[in-house]
Order: sequence, then C-alpha cells, then structure tokens
Amino acid sequence: MPSSISLHSVSAIAYGFRYRAPLKHTCLFYAHQFQLQPQKFPNLPLFSSSLYRVPNHSFFTGNSLFSRMEHFWSGSSLNRNKGMIEQLQRYGVIKSQKVTEIMQTVDRGLFVPEGTPAYVDSPMSIGYNATISAPHMHAMCLELLEDRLQPGMHTLDVGSGTGYLTACFALMVGPQGRVVGVEHIPELVAWSIKNVEKSAAAPLLKEGSFSLHVGDGRKGWPEHAPYDAIHVGAAAADVPQDLIDQLKPGGRMVIPVGTYFQDLKVIDKNLDGSIRVRTETSVRYVPLTSREAQIKGM
Repeated sequence: MPSSISLHSVSAIAYGFRYRAPLKHTCLFYAHQFQLQPQKFPNLPLFSSSLYRVPNHSFFTGNSLFSRMEHFWSGSSLNRNKGMIEQLQRYGVIKSQKVTEIMQTVDRGLFVPEGTPAYVDSPMSIGYNATISAPHMHAMCLELLEDRLQPGMHTLDVGSGTGYLTACFALMVGPQGRVVGVEHIPELVAWSIKNVEKSAAAPLLKEGSFSLHVGDGRKGWPEHAPYDAIHVGAAAADVPQDLIDQLKPGGRMVIPVGTYFQDLKVIDKNLDGSIRVRTETSVRYVPLTSREAQIKGM
C-alpha cells in the first residue's frame, strides 16, 4: 500500500483498499471529505471501511458517510438494515437480487455487540482480537460465491465469528444444503448460536442443515466435505492445503492471503482438480492463526 496519495487526483482517491479490521498507527482519510457526488463517480466506494492514507493528520475524521446517514434512518432495525443495503446498492457494491434478498432477511443488528452501530459500513471488534467484517465485504463475498451457494450445495465458513455471514450462506443453500461454520473461540461459537437462533436462519440450525463448531478452521471440517463454497474470514499467510483438499471440483474458495499486505483471492478448483487463482481486491483482515496467538493479539 502506498504511504501517501495525492489529494488532487480523483483516480488516486478512487484507488481504495477494502478493510475488515482497521490498520494501527495509520493516518486515514475518508473519501466523503472531498464532497464527491456518487452520480458523478458511480464506481467510487464511499464507505467508512474504504480508507485512504494521506500524509496530513488533520484530515482524519471518525465520521463516515454511513455514520452520518444512519441518523436519518428511523423505525425498526429491519428498516435500518434495509437502509444499509440500499446504500450498498446505490454505490454498486450489491448488484445481485438474491444477495439483496438474503441481506434483507438476515438483520445485521442481531449479530453485533449490543450498543454498537450495526448498520454503519465499518468493521467492528467482537472481542478476542476478532472482528465482524464491514457490510460491503460481506456483500462482496456473497456475490463472489453466489453461483456456489445454490440450493442443496455445501458451504464451509472458516472463522465464522458472530455467525452473520454463515447465516446468510445457510439461507442461500436452504434446507437441502449444508452449511458449517468453524470458529476456534468457544465463547464466540456460543454467542453466534444465540445470534442465529434469533434470526431467519434459526429453523435451519434447529433442523441440522446448519451447524456451528469450535475448531481450527485452518483444518477445515472434513465431515461434510467436499464443499462447493469455502469462505475464510481471516488472512492466511499461505492458503491451507486442507481447505484446498476439501474444496469440491467445480467449487470456489474466497480467502484473504498475506500478512501486512493482503489480497482477497478467488480460488476455483477445476473439474480435473487443478487450481485457478485470481486477485479480487486489496484488503486488510485479522490473521488466520491459532487460538492462543489470536488471544494474545499476535
């Protein structure tokens, strides 16, 4: 990532990075400070988790476009959830009607710590040095995996955290499918189960086509492999071989790869077992590591 960006170049401003967790000791600048109009720059992401480095600390602000707009959303949590999704659609993050329907059905407010701004497009801490991704990252991953989240398919979510995206996956594949979430923090698994039980995905959890487990996600979950779709919610230094082995021929994995500099990789397994890899975007996620290292913040 560059250490600075020219403030006079729209192309430089639009050169954004998508974040799951905030960078430390970094001066950040929000694109909306330029007062850019979305109709003039339809492809420019104006979200609090699309951050730009600048050399001048005076530009830093904690108020994002979404943070400010949330005050105008009123009514029930479902209305606020709907407002969040409409913003993601407005800026071209969500294009799929199916993804729209799923994100409208699963209220994000049920899956964040009490008292936190659930509908702001920003990652947030969920404890144990873990985060829940910004809504635009959830939307992106759902769209990247949509073709492998058809009814009846099998899905693995590594680092399932609060259970939000895992619940979305479960509704996508339906009762004939199978969704497994793996998280190595037992307290997060217990909390995620309670979250899901309050959501539209509760019947699938009760019926058994959807399950959440304590385990080392780097090893996958062989019991229900192979998987049509694998999502990894933390950055791996290298793609775990166990996950590649558990990916079905014709399946797809979305995984952030790297240490400080990270890319969101889309890994497709061809029918002959060969692998194709492409980079979707630059990202910043918490590391995919052991439970002990995560607790220590390493």
